Amino acid sequence: MATVPRSSESASVAPQYSELPERAKKAIEGFIPSEEVISQRVAHFAAVEPRARDKDGDTEVLDGVTFTHRFVEAPGDYETLNWHYVETGQGEPIVFLHGIPDSWFQWVHQMSALSTNYRCIAVDLKGYGQSSNGPGDYRHEGASEQLYAMLQKIGLTKFNLVTHDRGTVQADFIAANHPECVMRYGRGEQHLYHFNPALAPQGDIFMNAPWTGIMEDPKRFVVWVYTWITKRPISDIEMMRVIQEFSYPGIVRAVPRYFNSSSFRAEWLTRRNRLLKAWTCPVLIMQGFESKTQPREFYEKAREYIPNAKDVQVCYMPGGHFWTLESAQETTEALRRLLSM
Repeated sequence: MATVPRSSESASVAPQYSELPERAKKAIEGFIPSEEVISQRVAHFAAVEPRARDKDGDTEVLDGVTFTHRFVEAPGDYETLNWHYVETGQGEPIVFLHGIPDSWFQWVHQMSALSTNYRCIAVDLKGYGQSSNGPGDYRHEGASEQLYAMLQKIGLTKFNLVTHDRGTVQADFIAANHPECVMRYGRGEQHLYHFNPALAPQGDIFMNAPWTGIMEDPKRFVVWVYTWITKRPISDIEMMRVIQEFSYPGIVRAVPRYFNSSSFRAEWLTRRNRLLKAWTCPVLIMQGFESKTQPREFYEKAREYIPNAKDVQVCYMPGGHFWTLESAQETTEALRRLLSM
C-alpha cells in the first residue's frame, strides 16, 4: 500500500497559532461547567447500570434497524488486538469512527438511516468500548495503522470514511497513508489548519487523568464532557447508552494513554506539515455551528488547506460538539451530501 514519506516535523518551520475570532473568545468564557451543574446531571443518571458485554453475532434493533455486533482479531500490539465493531446494511461500505467519550453508538442514527443503501460499519477505537484496551502503542499514527489492518482483515479494501473528534485524528493518517483505499472522507469536529491552545484545555486535563482521577467515575466523566460542549438537548436514553459504553472495564486507564503519547500541538504540526497535502479523495468538513472548541471561522477556506483533494466542501451542523446526536437528521443529510461528491 502507498505510504506518505515521513518527514521530521521539527525540521519544518513551526506555524504561528491562529488568532481567535472575537466570537470564539466570548464562547470560551466560563469554558468549563461548574461542579454544581455537573453534580445535578450526575444525580439525574444515578440509576444507570453497566451493560453486559456483547458476543460475536449478537444483534439489537435500534431505530427499527437490526445491528450486528462483531469481534475480530487483527495484527497489533504484541500478537493481536481484539476489535469490536457493529454493522448494518449492505452495499458500498462506510466506516464510522467515534470520538471521546464515545463508541460506535455515536453513529447509530446515521447508520440506521443509510443502511438501506450502504454497508455501515462503526468501530470501537482501540482503548474504547469493547475493543482491546491493554498497554501498547497509543500514538495516533500507530493506532491508525492497527485499525487499518483490522479493516483489511474484514475485507474493506475501499471504503468511505466518516469520523468525529478523536476518531478524526486517526482517520487523518489513514487518508494520508492509504489514499487508494479511502473513497470519500467525511471529516468531523477536529482542528484542521488553524489551532490555538486556548481551545484545547482538555489536552492537559486528559493527559493527567491517571493522577487527577477525572475519568475514574465513567458516569461523571461522560456527563462532564457532554455538559461542557453540547448545545442542543440529547435524550436521556441516548445519554444512558453513552455512559454505559464508556463504562466497560479498562477504558478509563486506556484512553489517557493517547494524550500521553501526543498533544494537540503535535497533531496540528503533523497535519500542517505532512497530512493535509496527502489527502486526494473528496473531503467534506463537518463542524458544529456553535462548537466551542473549533470556531467555524477556522474552516472557511478549507479548500486552500487541502490542495490535492478531488473536492473540498464544508458543512456546519446545528448545535455544538456532539452533533451526531444533537442534530441527527441534519448529520445524516450531510453524509448524503458526502456520498454524492
